[in-house]
Amino acid sequence: MFTILALFCPLSMGQQRARELGIAPGVLGPAPLNMITDVSGVRVGHVTLAQGDSVRTGVTVIVPHEGNLFQQKVPAAVFVGNGFGKLAGNTQVEELGSIESPIILTNTLNVAEGIAAGVEYTLAQPGNERVQSVNVVVGETNDGFLNDIRGRHVSKAHVLEAIRLARGGPVEEGAVGAGTGTVCFGFKGGIGTSSRRLPPALGGYIVGVLVQTNYGGILQINGAPVGQELGKYYLKGKLEYSPDGSCMIIVATDAPLDARNLRRLSARAMLGLAATGSSSSNGSGDYVVAFSTAPECRIQAAQSERTYRPPILHNDAMSPLFQAAKEATEEAVYNSLFMARTTTGNEGHTVEALPVDKVLEICRKYNAVRKSQ
Repeated sequence: MFTILALFCPLSMGQQRARELGIAPGVLGPAPLNMITDVSGVRVGHVTLAQGDSVRTGVTVIVPHEGNLFQQKVPAAVFVGNGFGKLAGNTQVEELGSIESPIILTNTLNVAEGIAAGVEYTLAQPGNERVQSVNVVVGETNDGFLNDIRGRHVSKAHVLEAIRLARGGPVEEGAVGAGTGTVCFGFKGGIGTSSRRLPPALGGYIVGVLVQTNYGGILQINGAPVGQELGKYYLKGKLEYSPDGSCMIIVATDAPLDARNLRRLSARAMLGLAATGSSSSNGSGDYVVAFSTAPECRIQAAQSERTYRPPILHNDAMSPLFQAAKEATEEAVYNSLFMARTTTGNEGHTVEALPVDKVLEICRKYNAVRKSQ
């Protein structure tokens, strides 16, 4: 029988987030929760599947606002760092510059179930009785090392449950939801999130990031060469520790942005990924999906006029948001590692959690630990 763990699992477990341990990358401070849900209206839901010795997978859903997403679409964009992946719905997002469904994250072979659930959810919403086309955005990473991925254990019902469970407030991180079976830099990866808030003089806007980490490379934490010091990194010895895998990055902001500047913002999230030690290898599917929750920028499905002119930020106002996206992405990755737990799964494979005490010792050696901001 499946064990299904939802959004509000206990956050204690003896683990601490990166910032609580003095790992606070960048110069901008976080919003109150230091999570993607700091962006007003954004909700996150997890369903975690664990069965016997072989099923370690799940679903994570990000809902941009509490209204009818199809009727009030959010401006959005996609940036492809490396396209070895299956990001469903990306071409329509690029073409029309909007998202009209919850964003669904799962494993590689269950993308179809994510699409089916997103369609069913959208068609069932009051006001959508005449809808005949829905573009559902589904991202994935391959959790086949720890999970019996060929069993395709995620169902449409699990995805719908994750949507139902989506809430604002604290987000469970680590080996949960779509991050249950993922591996990052040879350690247990998972779901991580972080946020940044601009100073009032720069608009006070919030940028929130959520990541599903399943990639490799040469781990760096706040600039410290952690992977090398631990002796576990790509190109060591006989090329063990493959850099392949994938990372899904979701960027939310309340800044009033159009699709063009959201694409520019999404590209800066890749700088945060690079700061953690990824070079986006040949076999890594690295995608960023960015959207704005600003109510004035929403795109109405039924327009009474031919034109609309939402207030949007000037290009010159984008640089602080770029910095925020880079910093929040970097810290979200660290949180996915610090909050993950050692996991044993398919075929007896075990992936150890990041050795936090050793990591902090290395970070202190390189002056990479500081007081929280």
